Amino acid sequence: QVQLVESGGGSVQAGGSLRLSCAASENVVNRYCMGWFRQVPGKEREAVATIDSGGTTTYLDSVEGRFTISKDSAKNTLYLQMNNLKPEDTGLYVCAALSLVCRVSYRYYRYWGQGTQVTVSS
Repeated sequence: QVQLVESGGGSVQAGGSLRLSCAASENVVNRYCMGWFRQVPGKEREAVATIDSGGTTTYLDSVEGRFTISKDSAKNTLYLQMNNLKPEDTGLYVCAALSLVCRVSYRYYRYWGQGTQVTVSS
């Protein structure tokens, strides 16, 4: 059973930066599609960024150019660098793994972390 543990969330002012980490219990970051999802009350969980086993990345339009997803296979860790944060980036950021090709919909992802809260104030 793959376990994912996020860290790095917090409260920042608009324009600030945060770096999220997701530590995996086994070497899945190099074999699986990994994604960062954002959960906001009353809204469906949405994919913020994904990275596949080959390193190909995708981003939500609203974060393109501000967020960067990356991975360190030696450390079994996934990252999300978030720059120029905006209040609309606020939410619970959850890391997920999918053993197939990357998908945008959260419904395909099998393994999930508990999430780390990001709050951006104006």
